[in-house]
Amino acid sequence: MADRYIEVSLVKRGITARAKLLDDRAPITCAAVWDALPLAGDVYHAKYARNEIYALFPPFAETEPPLENPTVTPIPGDLCYFSFAGTELGTKSYGYDREVRAGTTVVDLALFYERNNLLLNADVGWVPGIVWGQVVEGLDALAEGCNDLWRSGALGESLRFSRAQGLSFGSGRL
Repeated sequence: MADRYIEVSLVKRGITARAKLLDDRAPITCAAVWDALPLAGDVYHAKYARNEIYALFPPFAETEPPLENPTVTPIPGDLCYFSFAGTELGTKSYGYDREVRAGTTVVDLALFYERNNLLLNADVGWVPGIVWGQVVEGLDALAEGCNDLWRSGALGESLRFSRAQGLSFGSGRL
């Protein structure tokens, strides 16, 4: 299979990076995400995992992917997939207040933009994620945008995942 690439964007800030899907390490998750693209939603900045932004989605795979290529210590540029039961992290501070009831699922697609992340949540303990992609171009600009998001707020900002259209990113944008 040829390498597949996606764009990861902070829409309002006009920042886009390019990421390679890790089809060899997380084929089921990559297929599920690829088939669901484009995806966009309100962006949140993590509280416990440190240098992470994420957006929440209703389930889009026929069945939730197994825990393939798992980590609890993501590195800069990692794209992670999390799936939570509707009641697992049901608090407004995480953005999980939409479908908080038994029998529901929330999918969390996350980007880690800096070092020293640890997926340990005070409410539930260890939270392994599936590493399904790695940013290969534009991480520095995206990290600057993530830091600005942390300092100035996420209100009105969206995180978008879409299939890559171009061959290369010069300044972090197509």
